[in-house]
Amino acid sequence: MKIQLIAAAVSFSLASCASINNDANNGSGTSRVNNANVQVFAKEVSAKPAANISNGDKVITLEKIMADPDWFGRAPESWYWGDDSNTIYYKQKREGNPLRDLYRQTLSNGDAKNPAAQAVTLAELHRVSDRFAQLSQDGSKEVYAFDGNIFVKDLSSGQITQLTKSSANESNPQFLTTNSKTTAVAYRIGNTFYRHDLASNLVTEIASLKASGEPKGVSKPKSYLAKEQHQLIDYVALQQRNKELRYERNQALKAENTTIANHHFYFGDDVKIVHASLSPAGDKIVVSVTKDTPLRAKTDIMPNYVTSSGDIDPVKVRRRVADNRKYSEKLYLVDLHDGSKTELSYESLPGFDQDVLAEVRKENHARKGERYQSEKQARNIHVMQTWTPIQWHNNGKQVALLLEAWDNKDRWLTTIDFEQKTLVNQHRLHDDAWINYTFNEFGWFNGSERLYYLSEESGYSQLYQKPLNGKAQQLTQGKFEVSDLTLTRDDSKVVFKANKKHPGIYEIYQVNTENGELTALTDLGGMNDYQLSPDESKLLVEHSTVTMPPELYVKNLQSTEPSTRVTYTVSDEFLAMPWSAPNVVAIPSSHQSEPIYSKVYLPKNFDASDKKNRAVMFSHGAGYLQNSHLGWSGYFREYMFHSMLVQQGYVVIDMDYRASKGYGRDWRTAIYRHMGEPEVQDMLDGVNWLVENANVDAKRIGTYGGSYGGFLTLMALFKEPEVFQSGSALRLVSDWAYYNHGYTSNILNTPEDDAIAYERSSPIYFAEGLNKPLLINAPMIDDNVFFQDTVRLVQRLIELEKQDFETAIYPVEPHGFVQPSSWLNEYRRIYKLFEETL
Repeated sequence: MKIQLIAAAVSFSLASCASINNDANNGSGTSRVNNANVQVFAKEVSAKPAANISNGDKVITLEKIMADPDWFGRAPESWYWGDDSNTIYYKQKREGNPLRDLYRQTLSNGDAKNPAAQAVTLAELHRVSDRFAQLSQDGSKEVYAFDGNIFVKDLSSGQITQLTKSSANESNPQFLTTNSKTTAVAYRIGNTFYRHDLASNLVTEIASLKASGEPKGVSKPKSYLAKEQHQLIDYVALQQRNKELRYERNQALKAENTTIANHHFYFGDDVKIVHASLSPAGDKIVVSVTKDTPLRAKTDIMPNYVTSSGDIDPVKVRRRVADNRKYSEKLYLVDLHDGSKTELSYESLPGFDQDVLAEVRKENHARKGERYQSEKQARNIHVMQTWTPIQWHNNGKQVALLLEAWDNKDRWLTTIDFEQKTLVNQHRLHDDAWINYTFNEFGWFNGSERLYYLSEESGYSQLYQKPLNGKAQQLTQGKFEVSDLTLTRDDSKVVFKANKKHPGIYEIYQVNTENGELTALTDLGGMNDYQLSPDESKLLVEHSTVTMPPELYVKNLQSTEPSTRVTYTVSDEFLAMPWSAPNVVAIPSSHQSEPIYSKVYLPKNFDASDKKNRAVMFSHGAGYLQNSHLGWSGYFREYMFHSMLVQQGYVVIDMDYRASKGYGRDWRTAIYRHMGEPEVQDMLDGVNWLVENANVDAKRIGTYGGSYGGFLTLMALFKEPEVFQSGSALRLVSDWAYYNHGYTSNILNTPEDDAIAYERSSPIYFAEGLNKPLLINAPMIDDNVFFQDTVRLVQRLIELEKQDFETAIYPVEPHGFVQPSSWLNEYRRIYKLFEETL
């Protein structure tokens, strides 16, 4: 039976934005899928149109959609609370140019009603650029960096003291404590740490970390000729003796005179320092180093043909995953009291020498007629590439580190036993597919030596706490994703963001760390991000819906009143447009139990009995990205394009295929070692759903997408050539061996270990399947997905004697187009393709 969905032009209630319709027919005009072949009920969430304005006569045009996005508003960016918890700051782009200005808004009478925004002058920027400031242990001061200089602010008086004013780039400021009292500020210039005493203003070098070998004094003659010269020529021998005397004097001076800095630590030649984290007590530094090998080969270039000089510019770019550059770091503990430097062994980590790719290697060796013998061997391990992967407890007596294996199968949360100078494993997260690059937040409780952290071990990102010598306790549970953690000062609660009520709705919650009680702090629907105010009484929330770009709201946590909107940056012109409000539908899957959440855009009279509809399927990029949520999409041009198509009678579907974000670990890793297979299966389920439920003609469906979506367009057209009548692949991936290491090796391992995975996941191997019109749109200065991917695929299609494809190139565009003229040209071609083929 057909699903009776509301046409896009109908106005929905605000309440429907934040609720799931659970009844078969709840009286709102929506009903459930009841397909006899698939006994799964689809859940719909209805979006609310941007404005209740009579706009039926307005025509959505490509020229308007693809114009500079300033026309529909310049949303608040980089927003944060002021120190008084009654002032907010945010940046806003200037109309017509890329510069951003910082604005200040004070909430009226302690609330958020109609506050006026004022631009912060350039002369006072240093006073309010404390978004990432560090608080002193007693909460009375904060320290921060502005334009390479260090500032301290007294929070009671508002007085600001500038500690440095130099052309050097001072960074990473932090308070140092002695007996729980803040006595100094530390900061870095390159790999040298300095201590600024707040009482005496004396600046002392704490430590200078050197990526070189330790000096060995004045070198002695080594060759026969040199030795002969020193023996026979008195002048040469005298110069050698003088050098030795000066060196010995300098060494004695440094050893005996305490006014001279002498805290150099040498980590060897041919290395570079990756991480260095100083204890709040100022007595220890944790350092990681790696080999200083070239980041790229001479051939890793991208020609830029349109330059200001008229010359071709060979732009240096990243290496490819096929280069198989193994990466590891050595970890050191530097003790500033005794001057020691100790390498920390990874051998205490469970699984440090496990052959986690044994089965993969066996399969690939067997294909070549070879036998693989698995052996234990130390794995390549390094500090995880995430925000603050090394965190000290505020007492300076404990430190936690997040480590990961280069093969992407393990993450370790560890501490350091300072007496034994060894790593202590606190939590190992192993994944047979790959460790997620997100959901890696962790930290210390303030009043006790306990850790909190996120883990996907339950199948979803959930919050845990763990005492150092005890068992972990799961604080949140359910089929939803937890992120963006904020611990309250008294350790009693953790505030976080989660999609608990629906996979596509993200609200703000708090959990009690004693009893696990969960409390919703917002009920706005859509997409919400937050910052807790310094006094912990309010939330500053960035809120958006499918049809409404982000604006800022304030939620008073001490009141039952709803959140109050405080910015109004969206233009009236945008609000007056007849945008389509899609439904988010849970489409039954024929391959697994969980449904495929998808945005469905329907035209008026879509279910008319006298004609079938044509349809377009959009596939989002990145793979691990969520687009069928109820917030404003990063694909805003595509959203507006889909509204234009709907206005012209198309049905549009936008699926969160397997691999997408927001649906848990199993959904994310379903593509392991076989990209393009589960996703295309989901796309076929979407096509079938459109035919059965949205009155769509199965012979009039096209598809398009960019980046990962371009890859899926190719895989669909090449491997299921009769499903889509045409497709457009934008900034496409044709061969995963040419993509970067960090992304690709997670999913497909490396070509050296797993050529099978690469060959069955790369469209170029299936190009012979193309028999429907294909439009390829390729930017030429794309340093993400190289233009080479398009060039090689086009040559392959030529050699296969394929005729029904076209290629459009964009000489000045990177991966994400910038110029409105390029956007317009690209989408005119896509629109023309669908008009001619559907």
